[in-house]
Amino acid sequence: MTSSVQTHDALIYLMVTMSAVDKAMNDAELARIGRLVTFLPVFKGFDEDRLIEVTRSAAELLQGPEGLDIVLEVVRDALPTRLYDTAYALAVEIASADYNVQQEEIRLLQMVRDRLDLDKLTCAAIERGAIARFRNA
Repeated sequence: MTSSVQTHDALIYLMVTMSAVDKAMNDAELARIGRLVTFLPVFKGFDEDRLIEVTRSAAELLQGPEGLDIVLEVVRDALPTRLYDTAYALAVEIASADYNVQQEEIRLLQMVRDRLDLDKLTCAAIERGAIARFRNA
């Protein structure tokens, strides 16, 4: 299964998972996924016409038995180690999209951090950056 999941797909899987973890994929989160895919350098070469297909694939995987664990394994196996922190940053970005990070999202961030074996200092820096970006005036 993981052999068919490309790097771009794995990053989108993680963003979709973050959006769905609180059982409410809202428009702000979905719009943020679309925007990130269109302008971030990590998605260079991704065919944007595949975004809906990849999003559906992630959702189907999540609905299966042990879906969350499987998605996290797929993400870990499909990504090169050098993109683990990028994946975490994308997850934080989606969690922050609606300016209201829920407990389920915090728990998923902890699971991602653990699954990708990211150090707490790196994660704290990524989270702090998101707080600064999304702060109201």
